[in-house]
Amino acid sequence: MKEDVVVLSSDDMQGRETGTAGELKAADYIAQRFEDNGLLAKGTDGYFQDFTFKPSSNPHEETEFLTDRSTDSTVTGRNVVAYLDNGAERTVAIGAHYDHLGMGGFGSLHRGENAVHNGADDNASGIAMLLRLALELKENEIKEQNNYVFIAFSGEEMGLLGSSYWVKNATLDISTVNYMINMDMVGRLNEENTLAVHGVGTSPIFKQTLMSNNEGLNLSEFESGIGPSDFTSFYVYDIPVLSFFTGQHEDYHKPDDDAEKLNYEGMDMILGYIERIIMDLDDNGKLAFRKTKNESEEVPAFKVGLGVVPDYLYTGKGMRIDGVSEDKPAQKAGLLKGDVVKKMGDSTVIDLMSYMKVLSTFENGQKTKVVVERDGEMIEVEVEF
Repeated sequence: MKEDVVVLSSDDMQGRETGTAGELKAADYIAQRFEDNGLLAKGTDGYFQDFTFKPSSNPHEETEFLTDRSTDSTVTGRNVVAYLDNGAERTVAIGAHYDHLGMGGFGSLHRGENAVHNGADDNASGIAMLLRLALELKENEIKEQNNYVFIAFSGEEMGLLGSSYWVKNATLDISTVNYMINMDMVGRLNEENTLAVHGVGTSPIFKQTLMSNNEGLNLSEFESGIGPSDFTSFYVYDIPVLSFFTGQHEDYHKPDDDAEKLNYEGMDMILGYIERIIMDLDDNGKLAFRKTKNESEEVPAFKVGLGVVPDYLYTGKGMRIDGVSEDKPAQKAGLLKGDVVKKMGDSTVIDLMSYMKVLSTFENGQKTKVVVERDGEMIEVEVEF
């Protein structure tokens, strides 16, 4: 997996932005790896499935796919699709996006001159795991009650475009897709071995399967089938989904997301976990699908901000701070990375959602007491919004 990450996140790939020569170079590499592993081509042109679209500057406007690529304002992306045919009735879709931000631009959090955004964690890590899973499933004849389609998506950073195009123009009968596994940013497993899993509520069987196959991982589970990655495109087609994620970090969407910063032993742990899940689900026939609440719609509106990055993978009581922004209320009050917010004003903070609900009650100019746990001690500070 490390070799694949190093190649895909090298400067030669120029950040793998959709519609660029770097993306095509990465697509060629992935297709060659599929072929080397003995997998069948399942695109519309060998391993490739191209899609053309006109980029939209309006995030609330759905991107329109086009058949004509002759105009200057269109972009063409390329999915890479391979297939393991076990002669089964059902197929498991396993996906990861390989595109990234190129030299920066829209979506980049880098402040400075243009630079190659190598995207080692986002998402060379997911592609490396996809390629390894493909090889493992090819060589392991036990898992024969499903076929497997492996899809390296483009256009994810521009709005889940590659996965949306694939489900609408599937290169096999989409009604036979049993469930979908997605891997997006799986390269930075932390010291607590915390792994986020999205889509847990999309099939009744998932919770038990995740629990019974877990060896040494601290799971942070999210019920919803809606989220900021390619699994969403499958969920809206009533397909059960599981998506794996090791969390954001200070190099997210910056040029410093490089191969040497990844936790490859952690990736191996996650790979083994996903394999056990697939093996466990292999003889369960057609999985039941279940609609879930869209958790993002429950997020309250804010008039003020504390100026911190929450630790989205924290599973303890309270809201742990993963980063503090310069010259914001939290920094001025002396809050630090690693502090766990336990109380704001008169309200107890149980988790991230309760923190957001409390925060939404404050207005600009207000002051409040905030209690945090730091190195086992409770500390009270005053914050002014």
